[in-house]
Amino acid sequence: MKKILTTLLLITSALLEAKIELLDRIAIIVDDGVVMESQIDTAIKTLEKGYRDQNMQIPPRDILIDQVKEKLIIEELQLQLADRAGVKISDAELNSTLSRLANSNDMTLEEFILFIETNGDSYEEVRETMRKEMRIQRIQRGRVNQSIEITEKEFESFLATDESLAMLEPEILVRQILVKDYGVAKRIIDLIKSGSDFANLATEYSLSSNAAKGGLMEWRKIIDMPELFENSLRNQSIGFISDPLESGSGFHILKLEDKRGQFVAFEDQWQSRHILLIPSAIRSSEETEKLLNDIRQRILDGEDFASLAEEFSEDPGSAKQGGDLGWIGLGVFTAAFEKTMLATEIGEISEVFESEFGYHFLEVLGKRNHELTNKLIEDRAYNMLYARKFDEELENTLRTMRAEAFVEFKDLD
Repeated sequence: MKKILTTLLLITSALLEAKIELLDRIAIIVDDGVVMESQIDTAIKTLEKGYRDQNMQIPPRDILIDQVKEKLIIEELQLQLADRAGVKISDAELNSTLSRLANSNDMTLEEFILFIETNGDSYEEVRETMRKEMRIQRIQRGRVNQSIEITEKEFESFLATDESLAMLEPEILVRQILVKDYGVAKRIIDLIKSGSDFANLATEYSLSSNAAKGGLMEWRKIIDMPELFENSLRNQSIGFISDPLESGSGFHILKLEDKRGQFVAFEDQWQSRHILLIPSAIRSSEETEKLLNDIRQRILDGEDFASLAEEFSEDPGSAKQGGDLGWIGLGVFTAAFEKTMLATEIGEISEVFESEFGYHFLEVLGKRNHELTNKLIEDRAYNMLYARKFDEELENTLRTMRAEAFVEFKDLD
């Protein structure tokens, strides 16, 4: 009897599942795939909830349905393209993305999962939705990136627009000295070069109303300054002193005192040069280290570092430059190289040391604290321009895909 009851339960369950499956119907045929009626219903409910949460008026039902259908058609076309291109998202990559999403909301992954389920949603469904979005984003980048081109002229023009200047440019703090006579201005420049304090000179010589404050002007963006000042100060570093600038009021000498803003940053940098030798099948590690010590001794005895680097160094990137690696901040070189560089005084030749690349010795040529503001602004501006072009190109690509697709709407009434 128990066995019969179990069998009846299984049959009943199967019939119920079949009935549920029959309730879902194909709503749209899209090339080789379909959009189901349940997908449309779910998307409409999600969209309506979004409108309500933001206290926005929900559009008429027929407009909402049309919007959802078009969105799902475009989504299906992109997923089909991802299938054909073999685009997959591994569980490890998905987990990493979800962890970053949780961290950005100040949650652990476990707290994030609990938050989702407490709000009545399924974490598994969220995972699959995220996986689908990641596949779509990857296929979008693959299709659109190759179509985007940003010329140098276009980039420079964008950097000069009021929009980018207002958003990206830092505020600057400037001191000025105003005098009537060019000869006096030149004499003040000579005093500054000789080490005289700019603020004291402003107090003594300047005819400007801010002379009593050492010539200090208010914090402001460069685009809010007179064009004469703007042209002189643009892209200059802190500490910059201008030549005398002539205006109707006389001759101005400007000093860029400070900067502040989102993209104002500085970095300690070192200029170093090195000679690298790499052990090989025909030269053992011991022989390589001995040869490098011999080369090092030749430099200590007075031979030219750059000439020996060009002759012997097996670093293809720096050998032609006499071993010079340029100005580099921390976190770029290997740990062994960086440790030796930090322990070496300027002008000193280090001992031979080993890294994963081989055997080196180095000389530190200089150290500086370098301003990164202009580079960070340029990077941000490029990303803004790229994103704008990406959106435009993506819209064109999706419109073309939609126009070329086979789409059939089923009558569900």
